[in-house]
Amino acid sequence: MDFRQIIADALKKELGKDIVLEVPPDAAMGDFAYPCFELSKEMKKSPMQIAQELSKKLPSIVGVSEVKAIGPYVNFFVDKQSLMKDTLLKVFDEKEKYGGSSIGKGKTIVIDYSSPNIAKPFGIAHIRSTVIGNSLYKIYGKLGYKVVRVNHLGDWGTQFGKLIVAYKNWGEGEKLASHGIGHLVDLYIKFGEEAKLNPVMEDEARSWFKRLEDGDKEALKLWELFREMSLQEFDKYYKRLHVEFDSYSGEAFYNDKVEGTIKHISSKTETKLDDGALIVDLKQYNMPPVLLRKSNETSTYHARDLAAIFYRLKEYKPEKILYVVDARQQLHFQQLFKVMELSGEDKRKLEHLQFGLMTYEGSAMSTRAGNFVLLEEVLDKAIELALSTIDKKNPALKNKHTVAEQVGIGAIIFGDLVNDRARDVDFTWDKALDFEGETGPYLQYTHARMCSLLRKSEKKISSKIDFSMLNNEKELIKALHNFNEAIMQAHTNNKPHVIARYLLDVAQLFNSYYQNNPILKEEEKIKSARLLVVDCVRQVLKNGLELLGLEAPEEM
Repeated sequence: MDFRQIIADALKKELGKDIVLEVPPDAAMGDFAYPCFELSKEMKKSPMQIAQELSKKLPSIVGVSEVKAIGPYVNFFVDKQSLMKDTLLKVFDEKEKYGGSSIGKGKTIVIDYSSPNIAKPFGIAHIRSTVIGNSLYKIYGKLGYKVVRVNHLGDWGTQFGKLIVAYKNWGEGEKLASHGIGHLVDLYIKFGEEAKLNPVMEDEARSWFKRLEDGDKEALKLWELFREMSLQEFDKYYKRLHVEFDSYSGEAFYNDKVEGTIKHISSKTETKLDDGALIVDLKQYNMPPVLLRKSNETSTYHARDLAAIFYRLKEYKPEKILYVVDARQQLHFQQLFKVMELSGEDKRKLEHLQFGLMTYEGSAMSTRAGNFVLLEEVLDKAIELALSTIDKKNPALKNKHTVAEQVGIGAIIFGDLVNDRARDVDFTWDKALDFEGETGPYLQYTHARMCSLLRKSEKKISSKIDFSMLNNEKELIKALHNFNEAIMQAHTNNKPHVIARYLLDVAQLFNSYYQNNPILKEEEKIKSARLLVVDCVRQVLKNGLELLGLEAPEEM
């Protein structure tokens, strides 16, 4: 039973308008509230007077035990037994499907996320786009959408001209075979250092990229080697994070589609030559021009991204294309979306979900400067710490290496997702490896604790209980009732942290409840009722962790 919707419908019937309900800050003030400020101008009465009159005028509402005016608000108190029974039965029956809906049925969403540059290390900073995008994929899927997961690899551009020059000058085949992508990183850093002393090398790099675009065999052979080596490296991390993609089509995939894209754009909006380069002038929109083709005839980052948009719109026919890319690219996407609009496309189908910068102890990370932290190093240290903790607290735990991986990697993922994505995040080892407080391991431990309790009960959980035995559970069960609302809010704002914060609230409510309400020692009717509550909280916590990309160990 959707109590919020039932109340909103009753108010809409009375007032003749759509209603937005609020949740009071204190449970003593009810479960839902309707503010009467907006009605004040229309009715030429004070909000307090309107609230008083409306509270008396409303007919009885199914599932609502009391309607009461408190100041300028009409407050609604949901019948405790109805709320608890309806919610517990729904969670118990739907299990892993609980919290979902079909609002996205028949709609496709494309999510562009992770998108590392090949021949560069997979650093901790890459985790932001990767885990935010993966969580959004799960959230949209939970709501019935078909989701296309795109890893738009940075596998084209002048940087590959630089890498080819570096490899031809200083590369070692044996070292590449043994060190893999690490050798390519060293070469890229060395190129940056040498180019400062000898700027002619930049021209040489541009020349090699032009040869690459023109299909030069030697350039293509080296590029394919670098790309394949990079994909093998990236796959290791994606497997550890349990992240998958439907497409790895990067910038190179759109290379043969650029000319068609440029012709199409030129037919729809004005383009012009500027010092030999083809541009779309966006001066009237207070933006720099979009460079479609360089003066040396090579393609551009903008042109390839525009080709990708046209391809995705035609191929997937999406409701929206979401770009999970950091805030530094804001202008780039504003330019892209404006050109799409000028070309006659609906720019509302395109959205840049920007996230804050990840720094390392206060400094921006840069491969070129050699200032970065490898994701592999972070994951390994987190797992090592988790294993050490397990050895101290539960040395007899079966599959402890598997659990340590679930907990260690879960800590890193949750440590990012618990933040509003718009916030900047400063990576420090102490924070990354902190398993205490509002963390992923805390939620996983709470889930394991409930599993342990259910095992100890040696009872088959049943929904056929005496619901009158539940008296102290309303706030906890109301939180379970609000799971879908949390998912919807995360979906509307494209912010997974809403679910992370929700799960922390549920876990804290449960742990407080568990401390104050005996379960296994109670008489049979109360024990059965409370075990159903425990099982339903466990299910919601597991479902929520899944939406964030975390596993839910049954033992820790």
